[in-house]
Amino acid sequence: MNFSERYLALSFLVTLFCSLNGKAQTAQDTLDIKRVALAYIEAQHNPNPKLMESALHPRLVKRSVFKSKAAQKDYVSEYFTENMVLLAETYNAKGDKFPKNPRKEVKLLDVSARTASVKLLADAWIDYMHIVKTNGEWKIINVLWQYNDVSQHE
Repeated sequence: MNFSERYLALSFLVTLFCSLNGKAQTAQDTLDIKRVALAYIEAQHNPNPKLMESALHPRLVKRSVFKSKAAQKDYVSEYFTENMVLLAETYNAKGDKFPKNPRKEVKLLDVSARTASVKLLADAWIDYMHIVKTNGEWKIINVLWQYNDVSQHE
């Protein structure tokens, strides 16, 4: 199933979900928030820098905590929109970084009129995202992530 087909299927499910739950501002907001989170991960699965750029706010910051083996101290690693767009183009260029059917589970943690908190469960890691609505569009502005196996942070 391609991105468009998944988006249409998700549209139906989200509309049903929102009519029962009422958690998001509107059903369209819920759809757009999930679409942005999926675009972020799918742009890495199938190298697509334009899709990644479409999901990110220009001032995005993505962070994680790593441990320096040499110094035996923790430090915070930061990426920005430019890094993420480049990552989407290069990280999986050979098609060997993800399983054939990668995991991409989006959980809405909280949604308000202009802000949302989302948890993205992927194969090897977890991303906590803050998504903001500016100029009528939802964009990822913050990401805090970690590997499921924290030893990979060393």
